[in-house]
Amino acid sequence: MMVKKAVIDLPLHEGKAPRWLYDRMVRLAEPIISMMADEHGPTGLLERISDPLWFQALSCALGYDWDSSGTTTVTCAALKKALSRVDVGVKACGGKGRASRLTVQEVPYVCELYGFECAAPSLIRVSRLVAKVDTAAVQAGYNLYHQTLFIAEDGSWSVVQQGMRADGGYARRFHWLSLDVRDFVEEPHKGIVGDAVHRNVLNLVDKDSREARRACVDIAVEGPERAKRLFREAFSKLKGPLDLWIDRQSTVEVEEHRIPRFVNWQALERALEVGASSFEELLLVEGMGPLTIRSLALIAELIFGAKLSWRDPVKYAFAFGGKDGVPHPVDVKRMEEAISFLSQAVEEARLDHGEKLAALRRLSKLLR
Repeated sequence: MMVKKAVIDLPLHEGKAPRWLYDRMVRLAEPIISMMADEHGPTGLLERISDPLWFQALSCALGYDWDSSGTTTVTCAALKKALSRVDVGVKACGGKGRASRLTVQEVPYVCELYGFECAAPSLIRVSRLVAKVDTAAVQAGYNLYHQTLFIAEDGSWSVVQQGMRADGGYARRFHWLSLDVRDFVEEPHKGIVGDAVHRNVLNLVDKDSREARRACVDIAVEGPERAKRLFREAFSKLKGPLDLWIDRQSTVEVEEHRIPRFVNWQALERALEVGASSFEELLLVEGMGPLTIRSLALIAELIFGAKLSWRDPVKYAFAFGGKDGVPHPVDVKRMEEAISFLSQAVEEARLDHGEKLAALRRLSKLLR
């Protein structure tokens, strides 16, 4: 089964969402997610959150910018607040910046709420692993600064996280869904959407990089001394300075990838000590960052002839306008009417299936 990947590129906008808009986004999100959960169940709601196109449309329907990096951070924050107010079988953990570090505290609470406390360590591991994949295993120059983990009452989960690229002023959003993940380190994401495709992105989660992933693990678990010898051998095979290889294969400044100066030898020591037996375990070794992984990939390609994928894994809906006035300013009165209408529609829809369909038809007319 082929699993799609999800990425979307968005320009970074300064400032915060105005309180008058954010509060209404939360209130509008409540009936929307209630209707979605009522119609499709908690896992159906997760499936839609993990769909980058549906998520983008939801953000715009809530009144936020269609092309802003805040599409991710503000919409996730509004969803998290709304989910804390309504009982639909889904809760959210984490957020932007310092809030993302609250995941380890919030996950046990959600697991206790839903009666599977023993799953908390596993879900915390998921949070760490998906972050490492989208920074070290997929290297397109984006540094993560936001992660929201959505957990359903049956234990399924979805992750929406975002990274910032220093040059160009763009952010990139990554979507994950547990129901679609067959392997965390091979084609693990859901959907692909974006308007910026970068050249020569080191993509170790591509199926074509399978041999290279195995080689990286083999090199790492034999310790830093052998790795140093292999680095020297790799350098001798380069037809010119290392910079030429990096220039050809990198979208980031050469100075950031000089090898072996930036290799974390202590991380390789730890990989040897724990005996990492898979690329997944290797990524979770403390200190195993993008540059060390890239260094191992260099050896895998030049010494062992392993194939590397350099293909970027990248593949937009207004109801009330956007706060920046695109395509028009937020229509507050119409937004208030929709909040009132949707709240009433949810109650009516719960009476019977016929009433539910009637409510959805009225909703479609309102949003035309």
